[in-house]
Amino acid sequence: MLRLLALILILANGVYFAWSDGMLRAYGFAPAQQQEPQRLTQQIQPEALRVLTPAEFKRVEAQVLADLVPKECLQAGPFDDAQATALRRTLETALPTGSWQLESVAVPARWIVYMGKFANAEGLAKKRGELTAMNLVPQGLNNPDLEIGLSLGGFDTQAAAAAELAKLGLRGIRTAKVVQERQEGRQFQLKLPGVTQEMKPRLNDIKPALGAKLLKSCG
Repeated sequence: MLRLLALILILANGVYFAWSDGMLRAYGFAPAQQQEPQRLTQQIQPEALRVLTPAEFKRVEAQVLADLVPKECLQAGPFDDAQATALRRTLETALPTGSWQLESVAVPARWIVYMGKFANAEGLAKKRGELTAMNLVPQGLNNPDLEIGLSLGGFDTQAAAAAELAKLGLRGIRTAKVVQERQEGRQFQLKLPGVTQEMKPRLNDIKPALGAKLLKSCG
């Protein structure tokens, strides 16, 4: 029995050796080839392959992880030259370099249905309450020369603003008028293309420089 077992083991070892050495390939029995010279011809610029140092790998890893962090694009504006200059100074100290952009943009003329000027904040608050009771939504102004006042809608043309004023007249609005809030020209738009959750608390530092402008999602 032992002799038979020894003979079987010798035969098995011999078959395994023949199989692993490829001697049985002609019969369809052979291990998968681990060397594939044909793949060498498929390589693209193998000389460009470079092994990174641990420090370089950490920098690449940090960049990849940063790219995976959810980001939101926010914008605000427009700002005139003086506002943009003050805002730029605030951005340079409050936010990381490269995280914000102040872009010059063409701004069309804007006409509004205007109510004002009011003598004081109390008069403004009283009028705002009256308009709200009439289911109207008064808006703030983007022109300090028109303060203290309210807007009942902004329009690209004087004719459109006049048409809205006529509609409001039918609802009992008697003291409003059409005025040009902004002339056509070029101003600046603030864009924050990659705001992360970690960065959002720092946006509070720039809000005073934004004035009445609000940060909104990029459209």
